[in-house]
Amino acid sequence: MIKKINFIVVGVVMLILGANPVLADQRSYVWTYEYMTMAPGEAELEFYYTLEQPSAGNPSVSTWKPLVELEYGLTERWDISLYQQFKQTNTGVAATTAFVYDGYKVRTRYRFGEKGQFLADPLLYLEYIGKNDLSQSSQGEVKIILAKDVARLNFAYNQIYKWTLNNGVAENEYAAGANFELNPAVRVGLESKGNYTGGKYYLGPTISWTNQKFWITFGALRGLNDKSDFQQARMIWAFML
Repeated sequence: MIKKINFIVVGVVMLILGANPVLADQRSYVWTYEYMTMAPGEAELEFYYTLEQPSAGNPSVSTWKPLVELEYGLTERWDISLYQQFKQTNTGVAATTAFVYDGYKVRTRYRFGEKGQFLADPLLYLEYIGKNDLSQSSQGEVKIILAKDVARLNFAYNQIYKWTLNNGVAENEYAAGANFELNPAVRVGLESKGNYTGGKYYLGPTISWTNQKFWITFGALRGLNDKSDFQQARMIWAFML
């Protein structure tokens, strides 16, 4: 698996291809959701690659999390998705490196109103997270998504509530972003995420590009305190089916 993604090269490629029109279900962020659902009857296949590196001083210790998502639009405001999750943990010792199936997720999103109808555009996100290890409890997740477009700027905030189903232990998290439309196909911005419960916080750049049938988005974050990982990165690319 490739250990590094060159942010500059990805950005240059996106800018070169930036003349294509935006017609796909584009994600402008990699952790933050916007006011968007799939169109009814349309389907999309998305591939996620996430890197988590806990320490700057020990780059051989890392976790890679590939994920595949199939997304389908049910109505004008409502869609559903199924995820299959995988994980590769690198401990710095070759014998303990493992690539495993890590479970599944089922989620649904529902948009309220129309864009611009309210002060902020609201969307509800519900998710069930099933574990590969049946001895581990499943999780539930609720996201309250608020977004706003102001000319060529977009702002989005996700309030996230996640809990373990067998004991009710909960975590309070967030994801937020702001981006600017360079042209109809390319957006650049900043994204932040964090865990209010655990005191972990991150900040970094994002860039996205889309055309009629394909889009790709990349984001990289640095931890803002000692409780956070040193860095995290994620790339998402998707095909309209």
